[in-house]
Amino acid sequence: MRPVLFCWRNVTVRSYPAMLYLGLVLGVGAGNIAAHVAGIPPLRAYIATLLLIVSALAGARLLFVATHWDVYRHNLRGIRNRREGGLSMYGGLLLALLVSVPLLRIAKLNFGAFWDVVSFTILVGMIFARVGCLLNGCCSGRRVRGRFGVLLPDASGVWERRLPSQMLEALVAGLLLAGASVVWRLLPFPGALFLLMTLAYSGARFAMEFARERPAGSSRLRESHAISAVSFISCVCLLMLYWRQ
Repeated sequence: MRPVLFCWRNVTVRSYPAMLYLGLVLGVGAGNIAAHVAGIPPLRAYIATLLLIVSALAGARLLFVATHWDVYRHNLRGIRNRREGGLSMYGGLLLALLVSVPLLRIAKLNFGAFWDVVSFTILVGMIFARVGCLLNGCCSGRRVRGRFGVLLPDASGVWERRLPSQMLEALVAGLLLAGASVVWRLLPFPGALFLLMTLAYSGARFAMEFARERPAGSSRLRESHAISAVSFISCVCLLMLYWRQ
């Protein structure tokens, strides 16, 4: 739709990285406010969040490349090119969770309470990232006929009536953000908010994957369906385990 947001002199600002950056800045700000509300040392939480963002971006790119290896094995230089999008939410979250175990121990931050706070950072960032996807044309919806179709391009610039998958995911993130603000202080243990938000997103993402465009001849079920299912079941099990305690 608008892969290049604007040009100023010799500087070209592309939509996807610009929206991603804006989402990260505002997301970190939202997380900092949440840290104050939760009584978590805000400076330590802020520094930990910045460090985890680096690992999250790396993990997000690695999982995207791994699940699209049939494309990148013939174009290894393209692995480092993030201008077309190509960040997997699940990859970023998984690596950040792993890195956070020793990091939060060093920072003396409660694991569950910290990830409750970071839930706000993730959801705010997700909203802006999906707007970036819409402008860039990546993560495009499948072609449809009828009232639910919106005239949109894919990453190649081909305009068709499509399901607005990027905006659907941004809407889900917005609803989860509103819900998190309401239920956060009512939950019984640190980490419950993060588990609930991950559970809800995983369930919604499983359904939304059917709205995304897929290569001709490919299966309707993709890697993201499997990851969403595992994430959903894991969150249900953890919530049941800790809620009883």
